[in-house]
Amino acid sequence: MTRPTKPLALIEGHRTKSELEVRRDAELAMLTGEPMQRLFVAKDHPKAAKEFERLKSLLGRIGKDDDLYSRMVNTHCLLVEECDQIQGIRDQFIASKEELKADYRNDALGDPESGGIKASEYYRLLAKLSDNIINCDKQLMVKRKMMLDIDKENILTVQSALRSIPKKPEEKKGKTGVEKFMANRRAGGT
Repeated sequence: MTRPTKPLALIEGHRTKSELEVRRDAELAMLTGEPMQRLFVAKDHPKAAKEFERLKSLLGRIGKDDDLYSRMVNTHCLLVEECDQIQGIRDQFIASKEELKADYRNDALGDPESGGIKASEYYRLLAKLSDNIINCDKQLMVKRKMMLDIDKENILTVQSALRSIPKKPEEKKGKTGVEKFMANRRAGGT
C-alpha cells in the first residue's frame, strides 16, 4: 500500500528547489484564500462551536483552513453535538432503568410503604426503557456513520487534491544537444 501524499508543509527530506516550487504553486492554486466560516450560531450550539474552532485551528496549521471545506466541517461539528445530546438521553434512560430496578427490589422485599412496583409492571417498563435505549443506539449509529462519511470525504478531498499536485517538475520535452546528435546519426546524417 502506498503512502498518502503529504502537503508541502509536512514534507521532510531532500527536495530540489524546483520540486518544492512546483508543489507550493499547485497547493496554492487549490485554495481560495478565504478562511473557513462557522455557519451556525455559537450560542445555540456551544459544543459544535468548540469543535469548529478546534478543527479550524488544526486545518490552519497545515494550510487547509479554507472556505471550500466550511460546509462539511460545519456539518461534522453539528453532528458531534447531536451525538453528544443523544448520548445524554441514552444515559438518562440507563439511569431510569436502575431506578426502576431499585423500585422493584423494594417491592420484592415486602415493604408496602417503599413505593415499589409489581413484577408485571416492572417488566413492561423495563422492556419500554430497553427499546428506548436501543433506539438511541440506532440514532447514534446513523449520526456516527454520517460523521465517518464526512471525515472520509474531507480526508479524501484533501488527499485527492494533494495527489493531483505533481511531485516533480515536468521534464523538458525538447531534445538536448546530445540527443539531437544521436537521433541525427541514427537517421543517417552526419
